[in-house]
Order: sequence, then structure tokens, then C-alpha cells
Amino acid sequence: MSNSSSISEFLLLPLADTRQLQLLLFWLLLGIYLAALLGNGLISTAVACDQRLHTPMYFFLFNLALLDLSCISTTLPKAMANALWDTRAISYTGCATQIFFFLFFLSAEYSLLTIMSYDRYVAICKPLHYRIMMESRACATMAAAAWGAGVLHSLLHTAITFSLPLCHGNVVNQFFCEIPQILKLSCSGSYLREVVFLTFSSSLCFGCFVFIVVSYVQIFMAVLRMPSEQGRHKAFSTCLPHLAVVSLFLSTAIYANLKPPSISSPSMDLMMAFLYSVVPPTLNPLIYSMRSQEVKDAVRKVITKCVTLAVNCPSFQTHD
Repeated sequence: MSNSSSISEFLLLPLADTRQLQLLLFWLLLGIYLAALLGNGLISTAVACDQRLHTPMYFFLFNLALLDLSCISTTLPKAMANALWDTRAISYTGCATQIFFFLFFLSAEYSLLTIMSYDRYVAICKPLHYRIMMESRACATMAAAAWGAGVLHSLLHTAITFSLPLCHGNVVNQFFCEIPQILKLSCSGSYLREVVFLTFSSSLCFGCFVFIVVSYVQIFMAVLRMPSEQGRHKAFSTCLPHLAVVSLFLSTAIYANLKPPSISSPSMDLMMAFLYSVVPPTLNPLIYSMRSQEVKDAVRKVITKCVTLAVNCPSFQTHD
């Protein structure tokens, strides 16, 4: 048996059994990572540069893009490096750091999605008070609260998890460090504190979920009462991207963490973790850009400006 004081590194779950498949998965993950970087980078740049998008809804979308970019950058680069160099090792400090930042960005994103549902509720159910209730200072405070809640939640979880003695080796059955897998390595009965805190956190998450559901029930009731078909279409167009993002985020995360033990296996756990940690950050920009003409136009402007700058760059110009 070993304990945490004698562990200097953890061994992550390999993505594939053969070297050829590892290299294939490296290129696949690289493509996904670059797509996520490009999509979220374009969204955040478009919102920051286009004056028409300086509204509460797009301010929160800007924060969401930053969180998605940060979240996927916490897990995929290490997984790609391990696949490329045919290694499984991650240092003890690196594992703790990865858990802290991943949980930080994930918690902040969930808080932000809850705030975004409130923004849509105020916009549709209380349109006359929207400018007052969602003025710039209030939006900045809510966004800061989401980031701050993520830091606090992650700090407490990480500190409690890595204060536990580890008696069951250092093999983590996942392609990145996550708390449930670290708890499996802890000594029997020593993880009671973390279980209690996990229960408390789950209650808060459930509260956010109830808030989102209640907000959308009120929103859909208000939309269905609208006399104008054009008004209903516009309201649904602004809500559907957020609802799709929330559904994708919650369905993958809930299934990954609450699936029955009878269907649990290393390969299944790896696939579920991939779904909730990689798929939402990659697809969120696509979901928002497909449903919002304003975002499409702003992204198109950013791309056009980048292409123009590249063409006019001296290195692209020929010299006599």
C-alpha cells in the first residue's frame, strides 16, 4: 500500500492500446482542439469588436466562450502530449492543478448558464425593466460572481480531495485527473468529508437546475401568449441556442457522473468524460453562430478583416 506522501505522479488511462491508434487519436484530438480554439476565439473576438453585440446577452456569451476555451485547454493538451509521446504520467502537482482548473471552469460555466437563463427570463417576461435590471454594472457583477463561485467551489473540492490519504496506488482510470477517480484511490472511509461536500455541491447544482427549468417554463408561457408570430419567432431564436447549450452541458455531465455502476467500465468512463469535457466546448460556438444572424455577421466581419490583414501583410507581397 502507498499513501499520498509517497506518490510523486499518477498514471492516466491510455487512449489506445497500439501506437498507431494513439497517433491517430492524437491527430483527431488536435483537430477537435483547434476547432474549439477557432470557434470560441472567433465568438469572443466578434463580441469584443462589434459594437452591436455589446449587450447583456452577448456579454455573457463572451464569458461563456472564454470558459469553454479555458476548460478544453485544461484537459486536451495533456492528453495529446501523452498520446504523442506514448506516456501516461502526470505529476502529483500537475494532477491537482488540472483538477482545480477543470472544476473551476466547469463550475463557473454552470453558474454562467444559470445567469444566462435569468437574462433571457428578464428580456422576455419583463421587457420594460430589462435595461434597468440588466445594466452593465449588474451584468459585470453577475459574471464576476460566476467566476468567483467557480474558484471557491474548485478550491474547496481540490483541497479536500488531496488532503485524503491514498492507499490504492496511483493509477487513474481516466484520460485526465478527475475527483471521482482520485477518490477511488483513497483509503477506505477516509473520503467521508469529500462525499459530504459533494452532496452539498450536488444540492447547489440541483438548485441551479431548478432555477433554469422554472425560468424557461415562465419564458415559454410568456412566448405562447405573444400575439405576434414574428415576436414569438424572435423570442424562440434568442432562447433556443442557450437551451441547447444547457441541455448538452447537463445531459453529458449528469450521465457521466450518475450512470449505473453496472454499465461502468474504463472505456465507458473514458467516453463519457470525453462527452462532457470536450464536446460542449467544441459545439457551443457552432450552436450560437448557427442560430444568431448577428453573431454570423460579426464573425464574418472578423474573418474578412483577418484575411485582409494577411493579404496586405508585407510577407505576402511580392517584390520586384
